[in-house]
Amino acid sequence: MLRSVEGIYRNGKIELAEIPDELDENTEVMVIFVPKQRFDLASIGMTREEAAEMRAQMESFIEDWDDPRMDIYNDYDANKA
Repeated sequence: MLRSVEGIYRNGKIELAEIPDELDENTEVMVIFVPKQRFDLASIGMTREEAAEMRAQMESFIEDWDDPRMDIYNDYDANKA
């Protein structure tokens, strides 16, 4: 299961905005550093609340997205034949 959590890099450490409680100890993580110039939500007419709601709605797709059976769609045209 994928889970995204915001945080900040400070003094050589990553501080998470929230601590996920449903993860097992030693769960692997991937860290992506985002430049300070964040995506301008206002430029597309979206508020932070609307963006958070959209992110929450999209989380329901994670299980299907990560299902190995979905790999067939990576090259749909070739697999269709």
